[in-house]
Amino acid sequence: MQTTITTNASSAILKLNGRFDFNTHRDFRAAYEAVLTNSEVKSLAVDFSGVDYLDSSALGMLLMLRDKMGGVNKEVSLTGVQGNVKQVLDIANFGKLFRIA
Repeated sequence: MQTTITTNASSAILKLNGRFDFNTHRDFRAAYEAVLTNSEVKSLAVDFSGVDYLDSSALGMLLMLRDKMGGVNKEVSLTGVQGNVKQVLDIANFGKLFRIA
């Protein structure tokens, strides 16, 4: 999986491309660490438009991201969710934990 992060004013977008699974946990964590420590950024949108697969470990990584962002009073949303990725998030009831667009 490839990650790209863009920051503007008080928000950031983390764009993911490829498979989001256990093998990508280091890349995923490294991508959002800078957002956690940037006091100007108040929200992070994780863009799933380029993701074609995610597994249960990816769900765990999203929950960990949510906890870490909440710990520093920042919001997380999921965008570009479609297809199989949307089905997995729906089954896991992530719509109750994240704002999904």
